[in-house]
Amino acid sequence: MANQKMLGFVHTAQRMPDKRPAAERRLDFNEIYARFSDPRAGEQANRCSQCGVPFCQVHCPVSNNIPDWLKLTAEGRLEEAYEVSSATNNFPEICGRICPQDRLCEGNCVIEQSTHGAVTIGTVERYINDTAWERGWIKPVAPVRELGISVGIIGAGPGGLAAAQQLRRKGYEVHVYDRYDRVGGLLIYGIPGFKLEKDVVARREQLLRDEGVQFHLGFDVGRHASLADLRARHAAILIATGVYKARDIQGPGSGLAGIVPALDYLTASNRTGLGDTVVAYENGTLNAAGKNVVVIGGGDTAMDCVRTAIRQGAKSVKCLYRRDRKNMPGSQREVAHAEEEGVEFIWQAAPEAFVGDSTVTGVRAVRIHLGVADATGRQTPQVIEGSAFTIEADIVVKALGFDPEDLPVLFGAPDLKVTRWGTLPVHHATKMTSLEGVFAAGDIVRGASLVVWAIRDGRDAAESMDAYIKATVAGEAVKVAAE
Repeated sequence: MANQKMLGFVHTAQRMPDKRPAAERRLDFNEIYARFSDPRAGEQANRCSQCGVPFCQVHCPVSNNIPDWLKLTAEGRLEEAYEVSSATNNFPEICGRICPQDRLCEGNCVIEQSTHGAVTIGTVERYINDTAWERGWIKPVAPVRELGISVGIIGAGPGGLAAAQQLRRKGYEVHVYDRYDRVGGLLIYGIPGFKLEKDVVARREQLLRDEGVQFHLGFDVGRHASLADLRARHAAILIATGVYKARDIQGPGSGLAGIVPALDYLTASNRTGLGDTVVAYENGTLNAAGKNVVVIGGGDTAMDCVRTAIRQGAKSVKCLYRRDRKNMPGSQREVAHAEEEGVEFIWQAAPEAFVGDSTVTGVRAVRIHLGVADATGRQTPQVIEGSAFTIEADIVVKALGFDPEDLPVLFGAPDLKVTRWGTLPVHHATKMTSLEGVFAAGDIVRGASLVVWAIRDGRDAAESMDAYIKATVAGEAVKVAAE
């Protein structure tokens, strides 16, 4: 193009894609942002300053080459922008939708620090890759040659899928085992459609199938086959199960009906949206319609729950969190969306007991004072004496985080070492667990974290698995042939 691009922030303000009005979007589970038009995407990409040290890239877990694909977008070279975007990320259009950019790339944008407002990196990333799908640029990639060696991956979430694609493109026969009936893990059942519409995940699944990845769904490791059985079938194994055990909360009344884990609640909603018949949703157990809902927690899962309850037609939705707004772990954008949609946040309050006979009717909470900072730098919550109050509730959703399941017991592998938190310790450079040829990636290693970190871990594990196989299995084959 004739005109010099970039540095547009000096004359062009930050502008997000059009957002649907709250009154409209609370009625359905569709995504809340429209897509950028071609001119708008170029205009916003043009705001990038092309700074010498790209802090956006530094703070991206997959090290996306963000300045380059912003420049290519500003110049109208979208296919090249797509190639650069997908070179470091297996699912860029998914990350463009669900990454907490305000805590990662955009939060560290130099323009953001200079008060001009960050480049809208996530929405441009989504625009580039949605355009690539629509124009047919994304096609199955066949390996240069088939190696005739198989690998097994336990878990069809983002970490497992990223590793599967990387290994398949290297020529391995890839088998992915997952206990659920659909591919995607939390991308399908944990994240609501208003953040990630499910056809976005489905087209990625189809691409992986077209590339030759083989899926074994409804497959419980430990029941259908032990970990030892899978190790005997494959040259290497990757454990990418994620963490699914909900953290609980104790106290008087915690066993009352109507107090439900967040993932059960979200899964029921997502399954219903996918057309499944969910008895617990239809009988009202996991359906907020016409009810007073209280969600306990302050992370992104809690935000997903409160916004889901609004869309289900709840009478009222309150979020109870023991710290203040600036100390919550969830995305500030998600909090803003929730407030627009009618969620009430009760900051610095924690549940003390649950009220009701057999079914919950209320949450008794106490006010919290934030005291001195602890070793992590966060202020320590302290109960204010005599501050108890009761919130009416027909459903209480516990969104307190997730812990690993007991994998040695679950997989029939008592020699698989775990940390005191239940996560899998791995060699920091190779991602190998305590078992020879068994690797691990994602939340099962680092604890509950972000999708983009799972993708990074899956890609790193795939490289290590490839190096391990070439050094051992392939090496043995060469030795036998020589004899």
